[in-house]
Amino acid sequence: MIWELIRANRRRSVTLFLMMGLVLVALGYLLGSVFFPPDGGFIGVAIALIIWLVQALVARYSGNRILLALSGARKVTPDVHPQLFHVVEEMRLAGGLPAMPEVYIIDEQAPNAFATGRDPSHSAVAVTAGLVARLNRDELQGVVAHEVSHVMNRDIRFLTYAGIMLGTVVLISEIYLRGMLWGGGGRYRSGSSKGSGQGQIIMMVLAVALAVLAPIMAQLLYFAISRKREYLADASAVRLTRYPAGLASALEKISANTVEMKSANKVTAPLYIANPFLGKGRKMADLTSTHPPISERIRILRSMMHDASFNGYQQAYASVRGDAEGIIPISGLRDEKVIVPREAADTGKPEDVRDVRRDAGDIMMRAGNFTFITCDCGLRLKLPPDYRLPRVKCPRCGRVHELDQRPGK
Repeated sequence: MIWELIRANRRRSVTLFLMMGLVLVALGYLLGSVFFPPDGGFIGVAIALIIWLVQALVARYSGNRILLALSGARKVTPDVHPQLFHVVEEMRLAGGLPAMPEVYIIDEQAPNAFATGRDPSHSAVAVTAGLVARLNRDELQGVVAHEVSHVMNRDIRFLTYAGIMLGTVVLISEIYLRGMLWGGGGRYRSGSSKGSGQGQIIMMVLAVALAVLAPIMAQLLYFAISRKREYLADASAVRLTRYPAGLASALEKISANTVEMKSANKVTAPLYIANPFLGKGRKMADLTSTHPPISERIRILRSMMHDASFNGYQQAYASVRGDAEGIIPISGLRDEKVIVPREAADTGKPEDVRDVRRDAGDIMMRAGNFTFITCDCGLRLKLPPDYRLPRVKCPRCGRVHELDQRPGK
């Protein structure tokens, strides 16, 4: 049944990729007509096609690394946060992925996460330090299951390709608009006659209009499909964890966040499990996001009290949204059995803001190879990786700790 969803995702991916390519080609034609009149439109199309091909190759072989780098994600090992690795491994096995996703942590207090990669054999899951510090195990499992579902459903290739394409359209548009601002209007003056000059002015106006609208058009195309993918990933995540309340509770904590996510931008934002921008209130952010309203996703998950299967999600989705058609293809519901939700396994996690910030900071210090020493007085000393003295003195009790046996020394 999952293959029906995967095939539908692939069809949408191809359609979106071609449509974003048309936006890029149209932008290239108009910019070429302005800068290389009178027949420069074809030059612009050729350049746009070359850029499209190059970006497709970059997206396929390096897109995930680019997106991870843009997000400031740092690859970590199991000793940084063993529970996170255990949860990723559990969901990898539950989802039947052929390889363990690489695990990354982003140095951000805001709770969020995303998945990227080329295919299920080459994937990565990135979470913020604030997410790991704030969520209990059930909630963390729900978020990781959502991201692993994007890998299972083959969303990650689409998201990587579309992100790189969107970034290209935005970059070309901004370069042209800045060139217009500083260059005094391009080469439309090169026309030899009044008619030619007027034609060039018209083409320049059209080029400016498309340069402004192209990123919006590309974003709307992205937006049209990304919302459905989030619903499907929620449905798949619940099926993997058999615990709808875990993901619902995680989304509630994420939606209550009031810390701005500094590393997110309009290219990487659609990758995240929830809109990383605060905007002017959460409701406005929900309306303008590539994500469905987070409050709606929570209501759907909270409605799945007795069935964690695709059928259960379909019924909850139809009830909350009043959409009889649902989100999952009928063929994907055949022979689907009821999955009774399990009981909660973990309810404890610090709610105090100071505890969350401290835990998030400790996670990033471990990721940065800091050494932790707990003194007998209870104070925990945190030594940076470049600390080379043979001993350290506890500032609280004065005890001297020898560091000859320090890991990595």
